[in-house]
Amino acid sequence: MFRLTKSSATHNQDSKPLGASTRDAYAEALVALGMEHDDLVVLDADLGKSTRTLIFRERFPERFFDIGIAEQNMIGIAAGLATCGLVPFASTLGVFATRRVCDQVSVSVAYAGLNVKIVGTHTGLEMGQDGATHQALDDISIMRAIPNMTIVVPSDAAQTLAAVKAVYEHKGPVYLRLGRGPVPAIYRGEDAICFKIGKAITLRTGCDLTIMATGVMVARSLAAAKDLAARGVRAGVVDFHTLKPLDITAVRVAAEKTGAIVTAEDHSIIGGLGSAVAEALAETTPVPLRRVGVRDTFAESGSSEDLSRKYGLSIAAIVEASLDVLGRKEEMAIAGDQRQTKETGIRG
Repeated sequence: MFRLTKSSATHNQDSKPLGASTRDAYAEALVALGMEHDDLVVLDADLGKSTRTLIFRERFPERFFDIGIAEQNMIGIAAGLATCGLVPFASTLGVFATRRVCDQVSVSVAYAGLNVKIVGTHTGLEMGQDGATHQALDDISIMRAIPNMTIVVPSDAAQTLAAVKAVYEHKGPVYLRLGRGPVPAIYRGEDAICFKIGKAITLRTGCDLTIMATGVMVARSLAAAKDLAARGVRAGVVDFHTLKPLDITAVRVAAEKTGAIVTAEDHSIIGGLGSAVAEALAETTPVPLRRVGVRDTFAESGSSEDLSRKYGLSIAAIVEASLDVLGRKEEMAIAGDQRQTKETGIRG
C-alpha cells in the first residue's frame, strides 16, 4: 500500500525490481488526496477499470462521474466543474485524452486557463497489441503545442504519488502521462525524490555524456548507464519528469559538463522530449545530440517488449546512441583542435 507520507531518501540505481504501475499509484494517490480535499473530483470515459479510477469511485461515489464513451463531453464537463471551484481529474487512455479531445482541451480548458487535470494512461508502446490506433506516441507533441499546458510524466510508482499531489496543488491545466504495466522501482519514498514540477532530477552523475530520459525510459537509461560504465564510459542520467515547462537550466548545465546528450522517451522523437531538449540546446549550449524514441512512423501490433526492440527503445538502443554521440563529440573536438591550429598558423 502506498502512503503519501514523508520518508527518507534513497535511489535504486539498478532499477531491477518491478514495482506497481504508475496507473495503480495514480489511483492510490487520488484516494489519499480525496480524503484530504473535498474539492477533488474524478471523471472517466467508461474506462475506470483500465485507468484504475474505480478505486476512487468505491470510496467517493458522489465525487466520481462516468461520462461514458464521450471523451469530448468529459473535457467540457471537467471545464465546467473547474469554473465552480472544483479540481477535476479527467482520466482515459492517452490517445483519447489528447488526440480525440484536442479542440476541447485547447479551447475549453487551456485558453481559459482552467484548473483541469487531464490524465492519460496506457501511453507509448504499452498498448502494443491494440495497434497504432491505441498507441499514444504523439500525445506529448499535441499537449506541448497548447499554451498554458503543463506536462508531467512520472517514471515509477513512488514518483507518481508525488506527481499527483503536485499536479493537484498546481493551479492551471495539466496533462499527466501514465503507463500501463508494472515498472522498475527507481525511487523510495514520496518526499525522498524532492519532486517539483519543472525541476529535473539527477539520478546518476557522469562526465562523458548525459542521458536525459522520461517515463518508462528512465529505468532503461539507468540500466544503459550501468552497461556503459562497464565499457569505461561515465554517463549521467537525468529524469525529466516535467516536459513542459522544461528544466532548461538542467539541460544547459549537463551540456556544459559532459558535452554530449542522449534523450530517451517512449514517444515519437518529433515534438517530445528529444525535440524539447534539441530546442533548448540550440538556444543555449549546442552539443552533439542523439534522440532515442519512435521515428516518424506508426507502430505495429505486438508485445510492448518486442515493439520496444523493433522501434529502438531498448536498453541496447540507448547504449548504441550513447556510443554514437560520444564518437561525434570526439570528432568535433578533433575538428576544433585542427581549426585552432590552422588559425594559430595564419596569425603567426
